[in-house]
Amino acid sequence: MKSYFDSLARYNRWANRRFYDAVASLSADEIAAPRIGFFPSLLKTLNHLVVTDRIWLSRLTATPDTEAKALDQIIAADFADLSAQRAALDARIVDFVQGLAPARLSETLVYKTMAGMPYETPVNMVLAHMFNHQTHHRGQAHGMLSGTTVPPPSLDMIVFLREEAAG
Repeated sequence: MKSYFDSLARYNRWANRRFYDAVASLSADEIAAPRIGFFPSLLKTLNHLVVTDRIWLSRLTATPDTEAKALDQIIAADFADLSAQRAALDARIVDFVQGLAPARLSETLVYKTMAGMPYETPVNMVLAHMFNHQTHHRGQAHGMLSGTTVPPPSLDMIVFLREEAAG
């Protein structure tokens, strides 16, 4: 199971890099433009993913994140700043997962939601949620990008695996 999460962390970084590279072709106005989605713009959706990954990583590492205040928070209104934060966060996630002792996957994470509700969730399910949540909202953003002049990149995991195997 550890190698599976290692692969998901690397895939997540790869998919985000490809997606952000495509979005970077848009103007700031196009990135912030209202679109159909749960977080109704590319900027809002991508900020949401940074916020939530920071929250989960802070819980997993027992290191408080004092900046994340709300799930719809705009951490970075400037796309270049958001992109830099995403890249740094993805590197932290890869490092965290690679450094994770396999036994930790079967441990239980005790945490509170942003509303203060206490929960306990197995670490392996928290990681599964993190990567699934990324894929879910990145898919929504991919759909938003389809409504622009920029062709959305392939984000299929099989493409990542083939590229990774090819070196």
